[in-house]
Amino acid sequence: MIPALWISKTGLDAQQTNISVTSNNLANATTVGYKRGRAIFEDLLYQKINQPGGRSSADSYLPEGLMLGAGAKVTAVQKQFGQGDVETTDNSFDLMIQGRGFFEIQLPDGTTAYTRNGQFTKNEEGTIVTSGEGFPLLPEIQIPEDATSMTVSRDGIVSVVIANATGSQELGQITVTDFINPSGLEPVGDNLFLETSASGAPQQGIGGEDGMGYVRQCMLEMSNVKVTEELVNLIQAQRVYEMNSKVLTTVDSMMGSLIQAV
Repeated sequence: MIPALWISKTGLDAQQTNISVTSNNLANATTVGYKRGRAIFEDLLYQKINQPGGRSSADSYLPEGLMLGAGAKVTAVQKQFGQGDVETTDNSFDLMIQGRGFFEIQLPDGTTAYTRNGQFTKNEEGTIVTSGEGFPLLPEIQIPEDATSMTVSRDGIVSVVIANATGSQELGQITVTDFINPSGLEPVGDNLFLETSASGAPQQGIGGEDGMGYVRQCMLEMSNVKVTEELVNLIQAQRVYEMNSKVLTTVDSMMGSLIQAV
């Protein structure tokens, strides 16, 4: 069997995965806090016919070898954690982190997850929770029932004004958590990430200190997907897919000619 047939097959598989990654980016172009993915390609193993530096039949050393590649594969989908565009809102529970860091979220099983999506609200107990699934923000902060307004400072201090009271009352402080390698986090859906051995241990801090991002109120960080860039990537992947398909038809034509000649 002609090796080019299987080599082009690996190229088709790789570009199918690439298109899946791009389509997921486009599907989440308006998802708050979404971070775009990028497919990472690597070449496959090589068949060594002549080893570089080996001896030739003329008792000399080969300056270059004869190595036949076996194709390509997608080895990873790397998350790009660049800052997304900022959208200003009128909701005091909308928060964003300007710079590095994540909000901590507690899942029902007690696991801590991390997110860049700052669309929060309060539940029936007044606890600040995520808007989608109602997971509590950590550390938990409970808004009193008679609070008339809420303010979150740049360093995450939450204060409220109580009806018929003088001044404001501090309820707690929202911390910012960062990782040595954010790309090593595991995305699990719902705009949430989980810690892995590749991400490193979570490092809690205060907004604006030790390289942590600031907490901004009445703002949301939108997806960092650039639609034009993704469409260009999609066109490029489509053309590479077509070229690998052309290799298949070329090899098929060669095999057909050989069969007819035999």
